[in-house]
Amino acid sequence: MLAVCAGLLNAPVPLVAHHSFDTEFDEKDRITLKGTLTRVEWVNPHGWIYMDVKGPDGTLANWAIETGSPAVLLRRGLRQNDFRVGTEITVDGYRAKKKAATAAGRIVRLMDGTELFLR
Repeated sequence: MLAVCAGLLNAPVPLVAHHSFDTEFDEKDRITLKGTLTRVEWVNPHGWIYMDVKGPDGTLANWAIETGSPAVLLRRGLRQNDFRVGTEITVDGYRAKKKAATAAGRIVRLMDGTELFLR
């Protein structure tokens, strides 16, 4: 019995990488994006919303917006169905340091003026 317990304790366990905000995002590089919500991922350790944003040249880019964890969003009174695919939204947040189409979301504004706080 002791050998079985010891074996279970030494079994490989997948690790979920978690990062600090400053590692991934630039708090001095604020960004506002306006576009259409395309997908929602209600997952740990951070949720994600995706949106199509039209650039100045007219091309569409699909932005990935990191949110707080589902537990944080629930404590703020948000539910996954508050984020409806196809909805026009505006996101205020912080651009990723890698300058890819990724940002840390702070606030999502719906067309009716409702503000959803993500962090």
